[in-house]
Amino acid sequence: MRLAEYLEQNLVIADMKAANKTEALAEMTAPLAALSVDTARALDVLLEREGLGTTGIGDGIAIPHGKLPGLTRILVVAGRSLQGVDFEALDFKPCHIFFMVLAPEQVAGQHLRILAQISRLLKDETFRRNFLNARSAQALWDLLKEV
Repeated sequence: MRLAEYLEQNLVIADMKAANKTEALAEMTAPLAALSVDTARALDVLLEREGLGTTGIGDGIAIPHGKLPGLTRILVVAGRSLQGVDFEALDFKPCHIFFMVLAPEQVAGQHLRILAQISRLLKDETFRRNFLNARSAQALWDLLKEV
């Protein structure tokens, strides 16, 4: 399985403007409107999940995720915050790298495999450095479509 199968160029945000967790989640759900996704409900689902415990896993990384009724496929949004977002991460440091995963309710196994793939990818220090240092939105997309 390749992560690139679940990514689309219009779902990559190269320069997030959010300053906090709620703003970051809203910014990452916003591009889903073009896919006829109920972004308000998506934001609610993500905030509910964050209420169970932060998905800011440390090392500047957050992987917010949830199951959204009515989806027909898994959606992944990648985001980069150059200034960092207070995402209430486990290490109390700002997050710069975001991968948001929304899945239909009936595909739990695939949802977990994608989260595991993202986690493995983000353990690679070279990938993280390349993600953060991509010079443009196109360069970031070029990096992501290869994974």
